[in-house]
Amino acid sequence: MARIRYGARTEAEISAARTASSKLPDIWSTGVVAVWESDPDAVAAVLPPPLKPTERPLVRANISEVDLPGYPLGAGSVAVAAEHGGVEGWYPLVMPMTHERALIGGREVFGEPKKLGEVSVERDGLVVRAALARHGIAFVEVRGAVSGALPLPEPALKTDFYFKFLPAVDGSGFDMDPVLVHCLRNEKVRKLERITGDVVLRESMYDPVADLPVRAVVELTIGEKTTDQKGKVVERVSAQALLPYIHQRYDDPQQILDGPPEGSV
Repeated sequence: MARIRYGARTEAEISAARTASSKLPDIWSTGVVAVWESDPDAVAAVLPPPLKPTERPLVRANISEVDLPGYPLGAGSVAVAAEHGGVEGWYPLVMPMTHERALIGGREVFGEPKKLGEVSVERDGLVVRAALARHGIAFVEVRGAVSGALPLPEPALKTDFYFKFLPAVDGSGFDMDPVLVHCLRNEKVRKLERITGDVVLRESMYDPVADLPVRAVVELTIGEKTTDQKGKVVERVSAQALLPYIHQRYDDPQQILDGPPEGSV
């Protein structure tokens, strides 16, 4: 009898998959990072409790092309500076990915707000253009020219904050209390250059980062880096406190209340 591929995997196969995933080599990306100071009230408004604003109302856009052998990936994020329990980090609002494979693990394991989208990093000599787009709208675009090399930073540990949850089957909220995840990233940089340019935010009903206006550009760079990450659940959070922010995760929050169409199962 031919193997039934939806059948159970053997213990040896499961163990081999775990071993392979734990021995991944460094994967390098080329990306543009833009950091800007925004409106403090706007930044505070997007942070679900127990996250709190930091002293400076910063927003960061990462726009990268990842060098996966045989599987090139565009990956991006737009995040706001946040603090929890004395730890400062970033709270991503949207993380466009160009492939489903990168999307699934991040959403289901860490609670990352990943969505399928378009990510582009273009360089022609000194001229750089990078953008995040969804539904035909480049809602973040960085334009400029490389204006010089920067010293390489030391390897650093950085923190992102995510909320991991499951919408309730009956549409009443969540199946269980959500959890707050600290995602710890070890970052190494092997090339870094300054960009002189600007950040353009375009209106999008799906990705309304234009609500976080650019008051002052703090950093514009292009570089090559590699990161690894591990996450830990730090606390369970109030379902009622998080529910008003659940629309951040979906293009249409009504979809989590929809049952399957009649006769579809």
